[in-house]
Amino acid sequence: MGKTTFGKGCHLHLIDGSAFIFRAYHALPPLTRKSDGLPIGAVSGFCNMLQRYVEDSTGDDAPTHVAVIFDKGSHTFRNDMYDQYKANREAMPEDLRPQIPLTRQATLAFNIACEEMEGYEADDIIATLSCQAREAGGRVTIISSDKDLMQLVGDGVEMLDAMKNKRIDREGVFEKFGVYPDRVVDVQALAGDSVDNVPGAPGIGIKTAALLINEYGSLEDLLERADEIKQPKRRQTLIDHRDQIELSKKLVQLDCDTPLTFTLDDLEVKEPDPDKLMPFLAEMEFRTLTKRIADKLGVEAPVVADAPAPAAESPEQAADAPDFAKANYECIRDAKALQGWIERIREVGHVAVDTETTGLNEMTADLVGISLCVDAGHACYIPLTHKDGNADDLFGSDTLLEGQMPLQEALDLLKPVLEDESVLKIGQNMKYDAKIFARNGVQVAPVDDTMLMSYALHGGLHNHGMDALSERYLGHTPIPIKPLLGSGKSAITFDRVPIDDAVPYAAEDADITLRLWQMFKPRLHAAQVTTVYETMERPMIPVLARMEMQGIKVDRDTLSRMSNAFSQKMAALEDEIHTLAGESFNVGSPKQLGEILFDKMNMPGGKKGKTGAYATGVDVLEDLATEHELPARVLDWRQVSKLKSTYTDALQTHINDETGRVHTSYSIAGASTGRLASTDPNLQNIPVRTEEGRRIREAFVAEKGNVLVSLDYSQIELRILAHVADIPELKQAFADGVDIHALTASEMFDVPLEDMTPDIRRQAKAINFGVIYGISGFGLARNLRIPRAEAQGFIDRYFERFPGIRTYMDDTVAFAKEHGHVQTLFGRVIHTPEINAKGPHAGFAKRAAINAPIQGTAADVIRRAMVRMPAALADSPARMLLQVHDELLFEVPEDGADALIDTARGVMENAADPAVQLSVSLSVDAGRGANWAEAH
Repeated sequence: MGKTTFGKGCHLHLIDGSAFIFRAYHALPPLTRKSDGLPIGAVSGFCNMLQRYVEDSTGDDAPTHVAVIFDKGSHTFRNDMYDQYKANREAMPEDLRPQIPLTRQATLAFNIACEEMEGYEADDIIATLSCQAREAGGRVTIISSDKDLMQLVGDGVEMLDAMKNKRIDREGVFEKFGVYPDRVVDVQALAGDSVDNVPGAPGIGIKTAALLINEYGSLEDLLERADEIKQPKRRQTLIDHRDQIELSKKLVQLDCDTPLTFTLDDLEVKEPDPDKLMPFLAEMEFRTLTKRIADKLGVEAPVVADAPAPAAESPEQAADAPDFAKANYECIRDAKALQGWIERIREVGHVAVDTETTGLNEMTADLVGISLCVDAGHACYIPLTHKDGNADDLFGSDTLLEGQMPLQEALDLLKPVLEDESVLKIGQNMKYDAKIFARNGVQVAPVDDTMLMSYALHGGLHNHGMDALSERYLGHTPIPIKPLLGSGKSAITFDRVPIDDAVPYAAEDADITLRLWQMFKPRLHAAQVTTVYETMERPMIPVLARMEMQGIKVDRDTLSRMSNAFSQKMAALEDEIHTLAGESFNVGSPKQLGEILFDKMNMPGGKKGKTGAYATGVDVLEDLATEHELPARVLDWRQVSKLKSTYTDALQTHINDETGRVHTSYSIAGASTGRLASTDPNLQNIPVRTEEGRRIREAFVAEKGNVLVSLDYSQIELRILAHVADIPELKQAFADGVDIHALTASEMFDVPLEDMTPDIRRQAKAINFGVIYGISGFGLARNLRIPRAEAQGFIDRYFERFPGIRTYMDDTVAFAKEHGHVQTLFGRVIHTPEINAKGPHAGFAKRAAINAPIQGTAADVIRRAMVRMPAALADSPARMLLQVHDELLFEVPEDGADALIDTARGVMENAADPAVQLSVSLSVDAGRGANWAEAH
């Protein structure tokens, strides 16, 4: 094809390369090249996007010319104008850095022009090309959603947000900025840009900027006539910051005269060249994409060589473990075949085991099949209760499919090896499988758990589900469950999945689990977290499994009565709210509430979202409640409404039909600090600070002849803070048994202890706990419903009085920034990947880093107590039922309560020994009663 001169009738496509790269990087899980471990996830996504672009660029709107434009480096002429330009940009992720040059290679492999220039941003190159194309009489489509490029729109230039498939023309720009493209620069100069660190005019946002530009015509006219502006604050801002605003305009103005080293004619569309493209895709080891594109181009796909397996992580890991594609997964249908597997398990001494069931609730799900894996790449599935009939049948048959072992026969064969102390059973979230087996008469022990190993190694970095671990650490995406089960009303349970489909899915789970174990086990020692895993993670599995299966009795009648009482309380609050508002409205409608607060009552801080409704979230209402009564009452109404829907109504549905008890499920790896999380139902979030919240605990009752006993660590986090921050006054107060909140109030407000009022003590308590969580003046103001300045004054005075706390905080943040993690006193590592981030995440990351060693150490202490409790209570009829943060709840015959309290208190108060010698003793409060409220 001969070159054509760019002109009328030509259509130029300019692709924002950075946008494609970052979209690809963040949208896909990490992926590495099997042959050498090179990160290639973003390259894979980038190539997929380019391929989709090429396929979609047909018809009347197809381009005649195209280029992908990249940023060459971080330093441009704008940095010479203003050294803080883009200074707060986060550093590029380490695993993305080596992928950037590969995206250039990918562009060229697709036979698309790829352009960048030292000292200029991609946006400047796009601007120059757009202006040149427009002047030549052609059309331009800029494929990007970058708002900075909107100043170019109009006269034949449009934008296309490829992710949303939305075209942006002049009207689209007006919708975004409130001005047309030729005035976008003026609005941006006033509003500034926090992402690029363009200063703008302090306190002026996009909306105000657009109003001003529309009124005065241009930024220059506005600045010349700034003294005419009626609002004094706005007027002064423009006068005082004129130089800064004029600089901001230079920073946001795109350069249409970038000295390009190529011409529009060089960007002519070319057909993909298989001789360039296929070798690149094969080199990247993109098997699926290579095949798909080869088919499109009508050429033979090159053979992508099978990569050698990565070097073994440990002596146990087979260096020649087969690729998942070559794995051998067997279906076990009779006792003889299963016996062969059991002999191999005994020979090796370990086995990865996984169960398939009819649901996620271990207390109600039925066992469908069992998977086993002894050698990576060789696993089996034992189908047990797969049924005839599938999703197409209106009434699925309950007839068992042929070719399955009887359930009891398989369990009788497996029970001796699953209970054998000399054979290690490896699982992913083993607590679930252990409970399924326990309900079928098999007590699985001893166990290892890959989820908990990952948690000990990588807490705070990512979640620890099997799919995520497989993709991240094995470079393999597991077979998904959704295509097997379907979704919505047509979804089926696993017992309806055909056996031939179930075998590869289920066996692969055991195979992945074994490979993860082989990788993680030796890493525990290298990362110095073996003790954490062996003393606080692994031993929790049987302890929690027993507690969860035990459950706690909940009185349905009490819940029903409470639901009615809450309904009445809500009605009374609604009447009060309507009186304060001067009219009736739906209190549960955020839209109507926003109109009352901000339109009718003119309260400050009203912000409308995309829907046009005011934001009325809890933070907004808490801010307003520091000054106004109505939002405070709405918060009260929402609290009661939540208690009713989340607890008194929902708890009734969680009562197990067989046991008459509620069986929560604890997640050991739920929170990075080591705190347990509770689900189905969540019993950790029942509020205890309000009278209504405390009343819900009345519904949790003991069986007849028994009592509930609560043991609760007293102010454990403040005690740990006194120890780690070495605060003599607090240590002494704990040693003397002084009321710590009253002491803090006395120290801060110069009020003698004998003159202490409940209100002053309440403020001190909020500060004591707030400081642990890195609370801000804003947060404390909301908690206490007092003005922010007063709250900030409290915090400042607190640090003056206890300077050691500020030192601890500063030292902890510095440690986190240097090492990328913090640690509890027991060695639990809590990663802090956001600690060096700029912008809104920075404050949150610092607060989390400060709190994690304290909260994490408290969590470790109670874990250690729970792990020791079964042995301590071996001869007692007492049963541990619940753990809620710093509290353990037991059930025991009435005459055994005193002995239980003595034993359990001793275990809890000495739980840190001998690993950590605390300089502040731990104290445990105990109570008993017919229900949880009485006991606590």
